[in-house]
Amino acid sequence: MPTATTTQPPAGTPATTGSGLARRLVPLQLMAFVQAVAFWVPVEKLFMTEIGFDAATIGVMAAAYAALVPAAEIVSGVLADRWSRRGVLALAGIALLIAVLVGALSQNVITYIAAALILGLYFALYSGTVEAIVYDTVLEETGTSTAYEREIGRIRLVESIGLVLSALAGGWIAAATSTRLTYFLTLPPVVLSLVALAWFREPRLHETSERSPLREHLRVTVRAIVHRGRLIPIAAASVTAAVILQAMYEFGPLWLIELSAPAAYYGPFWAGIVGALGVGGLLAGRLHLERRLSVATVAAVMGGCGAVLLTSRSLAAVTVAVVVLTFLVVVVGIHVSHLMHDAVSSTIRTGVASGISAVSWIVFLPFALGFGAMTKQTGVHTAGWLLAALVVLAAAALLWVALSRRISPGTEPSLR
Repeated sequence: MPTATTTQPPAGTPATTGSGLARRLVPLQLMAFVQAVAFWVPVEKLFMTEIGFDAATIGVMAAAYAALVPAAEIVSGVLADRWSRRGVLALAGIALLIAVLVGALSQNVITYIAAALILGLYFALYSGTVEAIVYDTVLEETGTSTAYEREIGRIRLVESIGLVLSALAGGWIAAATSTRLTYFLTLPPVVLSLVALAWFREPRLHETSERSPLREHLRVTVRAIVHRGRLIPIAAASVTAAVILQAMYEFGPLWLIELSAPAAYYGPFWAGIVGALGVGGLLAGRLHLERRLSVATVAAVMGGCGAVLLTSRSLAAVTVAVVVLTFLVVVVGIHVSHLMHDAVSSTIRTGVASGISAVSWIVFLPFALGFGAMTKQTGVHTAGWLLAALVVLAAAALLWVALSRRISPGTEPSLR
């Protein structure tokens, strides 16, 4: 019976050159780029306040889709492993298209929360799936996972470029016309992303093993995460990093609101956040987080960023802290993602990744509610203590990973 270890390419399949791998991933990179062109994102909070949101209802909205995503994550992960990862990414693109359209048409809080729930479905379908499809493509083309951090970093880089360009353009469009128009202008790039995805040749490593019954598949997926605690440190670091990253996306602009930043500042601020996503992807493999000194340095800088967000009333200092913290959690996320993918079979890879991601959304749910409520009552700097506590936990989890033995392929539970 097949085992839950790193699946190798079929016997007799020659490894291709790096240029062959790069060419194969071009359609996926193009999809990631145009899907990241979201003119509405940098001015979303402004649009939301225009239709009746406040800090508390923003927290409720974030919590609403955080409640939806975990169940959808698990379903999408199993679907991607048992059906088609490219198909699941196509469903994600369709969900994004509908979410942006509903958002563009929203006139009140309830309608926009409905758009947010559909957007949560997009996140559930996309997260975990794109990492698994890149990992399997690297493995299928080269016979090793060595290039994974580089290639997923390139995906993050092109996503970041799309987000930065659209953030700068979105701020200008909103200032010149209206925030609502930025939503409508985002629809054509989403359609183009589906066209680009159709050109991508999906890896088939997850189909090389005998298909197990669904119940057995779920059992092995769960065991792969908790069996003897091998993935627990990795999961802890992944979850805390993901929650911090989501907090930066959702609540980072609240510091600007409290500090009375001008509307023109939102575009560059958001460009800095999404630019950190790309730089983090580009440099993820170069910070050597397998070394304890590097881990200690990253943990210390993360703590310093949290302290700045608690105490500073300077727009420049807050911006630097948010951007640097975003950069570091992206690096941490890619590093632990590589360790996780190395540890499990392609037949359950997306399910395991989605399961861990689902836990991050479960943790984010009470965090979002608490952060939103505290911000409304006492201000974002006081609510920042919740973020600071999360940063400490993330740093501790990263140190736990570094102190733990690196997971070796071939030791996970078997499908029997």
